[in-house]
Amino acid sequence: MTRIKTLLAIALAGLTVTACATSNPGSDGLYATPTGGAPVTPNPTPYSDALVCMAAHARAQGQAAPRIAVGRIADYTGQVAPEGGTRVTQGAALMAMSAFAKSGARLVERFDTSVAELELRYTNNQLIGDAAETDGFRQIYAGSIPGSDYYLVGGITELNANIRSNGQDAFAGDRIDSDPSAVFSRRLYVMNVGLDLRLIDSRTLEVVDVVSYQKQIIGRELSAGAFAFFQDVVLDVSAGGRSLEPVQLAVRSVIERAVLEISAQLYGVEPQQLCAFNDPLGGSTITGGVQPFTAYSSGSEAPYVQARTSVDRGHEHRDAGVRSQLRGTYR
Repeated sequence: MTRIKTLLAIALAGLTVTACATSNPGSDGLYATPTGGAPVTPNPTPYSDALVCMAAHARAQGQAAPRIAVGRIADYTGQVAPEGGTRVTQGAALMAMSAFAKSGARLVERFDTSVAELELRYTNNQLIGDAAETDGFRQIYAGSIPGSDYYLVGGITELNANIRSNGQDAFAGDRIDSDPSAVFSRRLYVMNVGLDLRLIDSRTLEVVDVVSYQKQIIGRELSAGAFAFFQDVVLDVSAGGRSLEPVQLAVRSVIERAVLEISAQLYGVEPQQLCAFNDPLGGSTITGGVQPFTAYSSGSEAPYVQARTSVDRGHEHRDAGVRSQLRGTYR
């Protein structure tokens, strides 16, 4: 009788769980309430605050922001996920637009002009009305669309799935099967994503800056379990967790780091003048940077080029100057 009651209790519990979703909608028109309720939050990277600080610095100095157009930043890795689709984001150009907006640049649309072209066609055929015009039709005026000073293109060029991996396994138990035993497992692996961008003068098509960056991504897996007999009771317990640094957020971080470097040269600022940067490396052109007689340079000498060899540059958790100016205290 006790066993029958136990089985009935288990069956009743199962019916209770399945009753959470029914085939009849409720008074609100829903079959079930969606799980979750996390609020919408910003999506920053460790370089976002440095970009915003750069924009504030330029405004405070009265510097005119350049007009930037972002072209195609494609995925050239050619890698496909096992479940289908590409492994890295196809929206790198959109991330670059957001980064330039944070840096205070004036963006002109060149990435998706389909709506503008359709409006222009309708206007040319006098299909769009405009009450401000004398004849009631929208007019097309020469020179009404501002041009870009520079445009950014490039691509995601690297996605190395397993640069290094390691793991540890441990088992403890007695020779007698009925004695308690335990198992522990740990895995760690590293991958990376790389990006190559170039900034081009819109008037001359001269490549005035090239940036090549990569970021490593880490993944972890941890599990543990125990097995034992306690008289007539069998105990089998296990637990574990798995985490992977977001690949797409890594792409955004690389793009924002690149835009930070490019914007610093566009504004012609030195790290020491911008948000109290403290760079022990000082000025450097060892990664290419801006060459003489380009759009950045008005004289015979190349301007100051922000050092690109320091991984601490502009990173809110590494650069003490950024922490003190933007955060107040280290978090």
